[in-house]
Amino acid sequence: MPRKVKTHGKFKLKTHKATSKRFRVTGAGKLMRTKGGKSHLRRRRSARAKSLLSEMQPVKGKGIAKRVRRLAPHMGK
Repeated sequence: MPRKVKTHGKFKLKTHKATSKRFRVTGAGKLMRTKGGKSHLRRRRSARAKSLLSEMQPVKGKGIAKRVRRLAPHMGK
């Protein structure tokens, strides 16, 4: 049996899941990123250094922000 041909509609935009897990959008629309290096090998770090890793940082570069919004188009809507 032949496949049914789609005659209408647009392409569905798919979210890049790794991007949506690493970035968040604030209420004001600012893009925030998580810090790297907090998954393992943290025994020799101070408690202050470990707590600073859990803070989210704003994304500064416009090119990176544009790439993130392109990879996760439904984020922040």
